[in-house]
Amino acid sequence: MKHPSARALYAYWDRLRGGRSAPERAEIDPAQIGRLLGDIFLLENSENPRQAVRLAGTRLCALIGHEMRGRSFGAFFAAEDRATLFGLLEGVADGQMPAVASLTGETDDGRTIDLEMVLLPLRHRGKTHARMFGAIVPLDVPYWTGTAPLARLRIRTLRIIHAASGEEDDFSGLRRPGSARLRLVQGGLN
Repeated sequence: MKHPSARALYAYWDRLRGGRSAPERAEIDPAQIGRLLGDIFLLENSENPRQAVRLAGTRLCALIGHEMRGRSFGAFFAAEDRATLFGLLEGVADGQMPAVASLTGETDDGRTIDLEMVLLPLRHRGKTHARMFGAIVPLDVPYWTGTAPLARLRIRTLRIIHAASGEEDDFSGLRRPGSARLRLVQGGLN
């Protein structure tokens, strides 16, 4: 993970889980992550809309240009990246393993911004596929941020984080041309 906020959120999540695959949603204390709240989102595993945004921080909504709550998380991604995104979300939920992705945000007038997304599985009342927690943070903050909303997000790379061993598996050969790369990152804060 490149961004300090992504690393801090991962470290908080890792402390909360205490050796379990994922912490309970009810264990998250917003006061403990106050400075990160503007970049955070919470997803609900639902069908209509698919992977609904239950809440999104103010900085994230400002970056996108409107309130995200109640919409499908996939609605904010380029159409050709949605299958990859939903596959990643299912993989995080199924494996109860966090992931990090490099994204590019694009405005309608062609401006771009590099972003980092961290996805962290949560349990909700014991269920493993009910919620997901994460953040999207800009790696750089161009002068136009906040004045030109992002029209779409594009996935550049994907990495699954698995803390059980120190090995790394590269899945980039399994991707379709032009799609994101998937890489397994063992050990966490890489």
